[in-house]
Amino acid sequence: MSGHSKWHNIQGRKNAQDAKRGKIFQKISRDLYQAAKAGDPDPANNAQLRLVIDKAHAANMPKKNIDRAIAKASGIGGAKFEEVTYEGYAPGGVAVMVSALTDNKNRTASAVRSAFSHSGGSLGASGSVSYMFDRKGLIEILRDGLDKSEDDMLMDALDAGADDMKATEEKFQIFTDPSNMATVRDALQGDGYELDTAEVTMIPQNRTAVPDDKVKQYRHLIDELTANDDVADIYETGILPDDDDDEEE
Repeated sequence: MSGHSKWHNIQGRKNAQDAKRGKIFQKISRDLYQAAKAGDPDPANNAQLRLVIDKAHAANMPKKNIDRAIAKASGIGGAKFEEVTYEGYAPGGVAVMVSALTDNKNRTASAVRSAFSHSGGSLGASGSVSYMFDRKGLIEILRDGLDKSEDDMLMDALDAGADDMKATEEKFQIFTDPSNMATVRDALQGDGYELDTAEVTMIPQNRTAVPDDKVKQYRHLIDELTANDDVADIYETGILPDDDDDEEE
């Protein structure tokens, strides 16, 4: 009986690890698609695509998965993917933006609407919460192994054309104008920095504490949206009771 229990526990951990790896691959696939769609699908001519491919390799993502994501952006295979954004409120009044990449808008809209409904949230009209976010370029550099003070990193970031920088214990977060992100990224890479993230994203202007009695519903909404294969990114203003607020204010 103990042998069966041990096998069951190992199998359970393996399934959890496989699910986690699958979500990582899914996120990288979307990043590959978006980078290839926004620029040249040839990595030799697309620095952002090269950065995502490096991340895919670091995650041990199979080459066929990488090639498939880039092929989607090139229109190979016939499927046409569109980027769609949904806006609404999670339980507790937390603003949520959902960015999706889909080949069937009706399917995706129905799934996103159901996720909000299941959790006690509400899906709103376009523009209902987007004004609460700022579109910015975000470049992140891990501090582990990097011999740079915050002042020196800030000076290098500003010299590269960045607007601002925030430091946490784990990383430097460098903020840019969206139109200038690629220029700053290339300048920092030219200075020898290894970038962990370089993307245009949505930064909340303010944060909203999730009430204790709404935490379970809030987490259910985020989990259901995250599990949706069409969902590429989730931007939200929530702070959970046990969170450290290390986001840009």
